Formats: sequence, C-alpha cells, structure tokens
Amino acid sequence: MSLKNKTVLITGASRGIGKAIALRLAKEGANIIVAAKSVEENSKLGGTIFSAAAEIEKAGGQALAVQCDIRYEEQINNVINKATEKFGGIDIVVNNASAISLTSTELTEPKRYDLMHDINVRGTFFVTKACIPYLKRSSNAHILTLSPPLSMNPKWFAGHVAYSITKFNMSMMAIGWAAELKKYNIASNALWPKTTIDTAAVRNLLGGDALARMSRSPEILADASYYIFSQPSASCTGNCFTDEEVLAKEGITDLEKYAVVKGGKLYPDLFVD
Repeated sequence: MSLKNKTVLITGASRGIGKAIALRLAKEGANIIVAAKSVEENSKLGGTIFSAAAEIEKAGGQALAVQCDIRYEEQINNVINKATEKFGGIDIVVNNASAISLTSTELTEPKRYDLMHDINVRGTFFVTKACIPYLKRSSNAHILTLSPPLSMNPKWFAGHVAYSITKFNMSMMAIGWAAELKKYNIASNALWPKTTIDTAAVRNLLGGDALARMSRSPEILADASYYIFSQPSASCTGNCFTDEEVLAKEGITDLEKYAVVKGGKLYPDLFVD
C-alpha cells in the first residue's frame, strides 16, 4: 500500500522516535503533521516543530508544524482543523508523545503522576478520538500507538507502577480500538522496541551516554512503522508488535545497522522478555 500523499499526524514528532517515523514516511511522499510542544530549541533535548518540518520537507514529504500539548482538547482540535484544511483529511495517526518517570510509589509526586496519565492515557485517547471521523474516510487508515506488549508479569510493574500502568493503558486502548473500529477498516496496533532506543529521554533521564551506546537508533521503529502502514488496514490490526517482529516478517533479521555501537552489547527495553 503506497504512502504517497497519505496524511500522517504524529504526536511528539519534533525529535526522537516521532521525528524518525516522520522522516521515514516523508521519503515515501507522505504529508506529515508535526504535533508537539517545542517551538524553541532546548539545549538538552534539541529540535522544534519547525526544524522537524524543515527536515521532513527536505526528505521528500510535505509538512505542517502545529504546536500542541495533547493534554488540552482545544489544542488537539486546533491541530485537526489545520491538518484537514491543508491536506483534506487524515489517513494515519501515530500516538508517540509520552511522559516517563521510573519512580517507586513512595517517590512518585502527584504532579508527575498526573502528567503521565494526562499525556500517555488521556492525551492518546482524545487525539485518537478527534482523528476517527477522518480515518473513516481513508482508504487505508491506521492508528499506531507506541506502547508495549500487554503483560501481567509483576516485574514490569514493580519499581515504577505509575509509569507502567499508563503504558499498558495505551496498549489496551490500541487493542480496544482494533475491535471497535474494525467495521470501518481502521487498523489499530501497538509498537514497542526490543532494545532501548537512543533518544533524549535515554540520555538525559534513564542511563546517560552509557545506556545510549547500548541502544539502537530510532530508525528501527521508523522502518517498522513503515512496514505496518504498508499493510492493508482490514487485515493488519489488533497487534502489540515489537520492532524485531515486524522486521522479521519482512525478511529483515540483520539489525546491526540500527545499533549505536556496531557489534556492541544491546540493553533490553522495559516490558519485553
């Protein structure tokens, strides 16, 4: 299924995984809506909606940069309105924006708890809700949520209950939408990396440069996303994919090119055995 002239809304697309997905789809001629908060450069994080849009257009796609904090419904609606005015509709939504805090229950502040739930759960839900009327009109509509395979193994909750329940909520929504929207041929899947990914979150919040060197580049998730969106929405739905699983189905098993350090040790991501 060609992605040329398909319109893709990506939350949190100013940097990291979201931007990598945007650039990959731009190479296929897609229109990309960059919906993120950053309009000024942050020295630790890098990238703004405008710099990402410039890279997208250089890669071969059309871009629309709209500042959006997905905690606020009016900002979500503003993105949808501007996207449909410019491109006429929405074919794909990527729920990438997320907040993380790997803190124990005693150390989780209410402000941080609320932030994770407002972005990861509430924001993902209402972004998707706002896109559904337009996805119904698409010939190959997809919803992709960056969240892990569902698991009730206590080890994925212990140590960071507040964060874990938000990410599993995202996956439950992805599975629920697959069933709810199947009659409209709207696909809904979740995607998660098998290893840590070299992003600002990994470098600044989780493990610094040492963990980044044991990670893969965001391009592995970008390629996996592309292959998911290339599938017919009527048949490719209701899955909690890992990046390795998607690529293996395409016959791609040599993943060395994605490693930050070629031949180095890779660190497994959270939520995957």
